[in-house]
Formats: sequence, C-alpha cells, structure tokens
Amino acid sequence: MKITINTNVNATVDKVWECWTKPEHVNGWAFASEDWQANAENNDLRVGGKFKTKMSAKDQSAGFDFTGEYTVVEEYKKIEYVMDDGRSVSIQFEVMPDGVLITQTFDTEGENPEEMQRAGWQAFLDNFKKYTESLK
Repeated sequence: MKITINTNVNATVDKVWECWTKPEHVNGWAFASEDWQANAENNDLRVGGKFKTKMSAKDQSAGFDFTGEYTVVEEYKKIEYVMDDGRSVSIQFEVMPDGVLITQTFDTEGENPEEMQRAGWQAFLDNFKKYTESLK
C-alpha cells in the first residue's frame, strides 16, 4: 500500500531543494521528534547514486541507517528512490504562489500500523517545513 502526505513550505524552490538534498541541512530536520537526531553521511544525488543517513535517539537507546538508491532526479521537481528494504518513495516539488508544495508518496512496511507510518513521515515533513522556513 502507498501513503501520500504533503506540506507547503514558504520558501523559494532553490532553498527547498538545497535544504532537502544537502547533508548539512538534512541533519537539521530529518527526524520525527526532538529526542532523535540525523547524521547524513552520504548523499550522491543522481540516478544510481546512493544515500545513507544514520538516525538515532539522542540518548543512543535506538537507531538505524536510512539507506537507498536514487531512481529519478529532476532538479527542483522530483526525486524518487528505492530504500534498501525494497520500498519506493516519490517526492514532488511544485512551485505555488505561496511557496513550494512538497508531496511525498511512500510504500508502507508491514510492521507498524499505517496511521503510525503516516504520522511519522508527516512529522519529518513538518520538521522540514519548520527548519527551512527558519532559514530566511
């Protein structure tokens, strides 16, 4: 099953793209709650390029690697990738009069309820919006 979430970021598309793709920015927003952190170790943003971000609880009680390979990269418009567990993700960036609408569609996994997955991924998007808009 696929889930689609979105947010509108009040920023230019080049700022949104930079914050989404540059590791130094990913570290500022790629977590679902304030007690977690992200460390983007690699982001080879091209078709066939790989990415790796270490996600961990700030108290080091839990963590995992978020890894995959890019399948589509259209600058300022679209990014698609396949995670190492085989699930696919598509992110669309659409310029709107009041910013950039980000629409993200992802395959669900079988361990957690769909609503929990939706809420978790939406929390990432909400953090992205907050982080990016704070850079003005």
